[in-house]
Amino acid sequence: MDEINRVGLFGMVGNTPIVELTRMTPNPRVRIFAKLEGQNPSGSIKDRIVLSMIEAAEKHGDLKMGDTIVEASTGNTAIAVAALAPRRGYKVHVVLPRGIVPSIVDILNLYGAHIEWVEPQSGMGGALNRAQELLETPGYHALGQFTNQANVNCHYSTTGLEIVNEMKQVDVFIAGIGTGGTIMGVGKKLREKWPNLKIVGVEPRLGEKLQGLRSLSEGFIPPLLDLDFLNGRFMVESSHAIRTARQVIHAEGIFAGVSCGATLHTALRVAQNMESGNILVMFSDGAWKYLPSKPWDAAEVSSPDLDEIHWW
Repeated sequence: MDEINRVGLFGMVGNTPIVELTRMTPNPRVRIFAKLEGQNPSGSIKDRIVLSMIEAAEKHGDLKMGDTIVEASTGNTAIAVAALAPRRGYKVHVVLPRGIVPSIVDILNLYGAHIEWVEPQSGMGGALNRAQELLETPGYHALGQFTNQANVNCHYSTTGLEIVNEMKQVDVFIAGIGTGGTIMGVGKKLREKWPNLKIVGVEPRLGEKLQGLRSLSEGFIPPLLDLDFLNGRFMVESSHAIRTARQVIHAEGIFAGVSCGATLHTALRVAQNMESGNILVMFSDGAWKYLPSKPWDAAEVSSPDLDEIHWW
């Protein structure tokens, strides 16, 4: 029975649907499609890379039953590790920078993960440094989402392949930059099929209190990311991302998370300047985890405090 449960859970990762957002496009000659990664078992695209990185570590003999997986994260990857790793017999220790969505901690506690905090001034760099220090503890292993090539490879071989098999044409691909894994892996696969594909990266505009979580404009470039591979980058304020997420919930009935609002906000701007074509956006998670924080109310009044929380 245990083996059946393990296979069943991991078999739910990937093969997510693509839907057309027929009520959102600002240009009648441009069609906008979204890949719904919130359909993964823990609710985000990060299930894909966590499963891939665990399998790669097992293949190389880096993990054994009872080991502890330590991961630095601002949310979705931590949740994916907490959901999937124990099903393979591993403990979970996550390092989080303060300033993330409060309900993420509730989810991690429900999964039974051990949580360690770093102050927002040290940001993601501080979380990564602390995770590295923990590797000196016997039995600790880091998946390393920011540096592990399995992150890129799994999106090339699964997410990208699913899109190529389902879409007849993609002219513009839009995704959050994050670790660089999604946009590089999917982008590479799609560009092999459609050489003239334009690839656009999206990143959040962070407030002063989150100074450690640097954006690309402030000099932090994820090791997996090749900037020359992209055709453009957009920085999206939290209020715009949240309002657009709310719009797609109302218009399309898709319970989209904040990062989905950011990629769609970018797609709406790009579509206005296109003569015709198809845009595919990554909807990387659902909105369930944001409900207790009610960001939609604050977004309606463009609260500057929204940029002081790392929503995605």
